[in-house]
Amino acid sequence: MPKFVEMGRAVTLGDQLKSEEGPVVLINTFVVSPEDADRLLEVWTGDAGLMKAQPGFISTQLHRGIAGSGVFLNYAVWQSVAHFRSAFSNPEFQAKLADYPEGVTISPHLFTKVEIPGICTA
Repeated sequence: MPKFVEMGRAVTLGDQLKSEEGPVVLINTFVVSPEDADRLLEVWTGDAGLMKAQPGFISTQLHRGIAGSGVFLNYAVWQSVAHFRSAFSNPEFQAKLADYPEGVTISPHLFTKVEIPGICTA
């Protein structure tokens, strides 16, 4: 089972799952030993396929640190916290967490876009 490490110090993912905001962006980092990277990719691919089929899923993109890094970053867009909460609590998804390599840490956190005039849009 992966070890969950909160990304935020003051607000946990559990706190965020009580919100009704939307749309939201899930940023999730995975840290795994480089020799377990292929296993992480295999398991994540299965999870992504399951999530893609859930109501409210919009898109996802996985990134890997360069130079043989074992750090991965997933960026996923959901219509709302309610949609993500439902998908995250899906028993099939929860059961798949045990398939991640031993020692992997996972840090999920939900975000909304911020508008900065002239730089980025919300």
